[in-house]
Amino acid sequence: MHSSPDQIVKEIPGVIRVYEDGRFQKLAGTDVVPAGVDPSSGVQSKDVVISPESNLSARLYLPKTTTKKLPLLIYFHGGGFIINTAASPHYHAFLNLIAAESNVVIVSVDYRTAPEHPLPTCFEDSWEAIKWVPQQVNGNCPEPWLNDYADLQNVFFAGDSAGATIANQMAIRVGSENPRVGINLQGLILLHPYFWGEDRIGSESEDPRKTLLGDMWIFAYPGTSGLDDPIINPAMDPKLSDLGCSRVLVCVAEKDIGKDRGWYYKDVLGKKGWNGDIEVIEDKGEDHVFFVFYPSTVSACTLRKRICTFINHVNN
Repeated sequence: MHSSPDQIVKEIPGVIRVYEDGRFQKLAGTDVVPAGVDPSSGVQSKDVVISPESNLSARLYLPKTTTKKLPLLIYFHGGGFIINTAASPHYHAFLNLIAAESNVVIVSVDYRTAPEHPLPTCFEDSWEAIKWVPQQVNGNCPEPWLNDYADLQNVFFAGDSAGATIANQMAIRVGSENPRVGINLQGLILLHPYFWGEDRIGSESEDPRKTLLGDMWIFAYPGTSGLDDPIINPAMDPKLSDLGCSRVLVCVAEKDIGKDRGWYYKDVLGKKGWNGDIEVIEDKGEDHVFFVFYPSTVSACTLRKRICTFINHVNN
């Protein structure tokens, strides 16, 4: 029986479909919206090129109130390392709200995704973006929004889902780099982090999505050592205690398959010898990254207030 070029050889439901001839179709996260001024909040955004060679860029957000230097939030979007961009409508809307409500400058990293760019490309892109930030302050050709308004002594990393996985790795790099990268990382915000492992914990074994997370990881990172790769399973990461900040906020959702890993992360950090402050908060009745898709709900508004409190804590 002859195979057809249109025969589907791999499908991750709702994410990607791969055909016999190597073509693939991303099933979500391909819509984009332009940067500009958000009419409801007055937040401005613009796209900047970080590296023309690697086609790496970021979307910057500047809140309406900029009378002083503001905290800087470096954000990594979710999408299983496969879908979405910094220009995805849901993320653009979410970060407009974060910029306005928390009064922060935001760098939303438009890292490259799999399968065109398998892991660890997204991690290298993200690290390049972090190193780019201090170069934009007091440099030969400074980026005005960062130079004029971003307080590099008051920096936070955040991400949701796969973006939280990236944020965790970036915080570890900040803590283990010598010399330091030129920013003062105050805190890490992990929103529904995409952590996994070879062995099931908590309620994972009963969840019908349990094979999806492993499939997505192996697809995005063909060269991985497996589901206990230290990137996706922090319990296996010998460098986790190097986390380069003193405060961590983890948000999980009751109906999310990743909930137990979020709670477990707190235990692992303590066992690894990290001695900062960590808080895990669970939203009852909610599922994975609900705050991105349903921003007007009470739970989503509460979560954004939680982020605002966490970021502005050092200034209180």
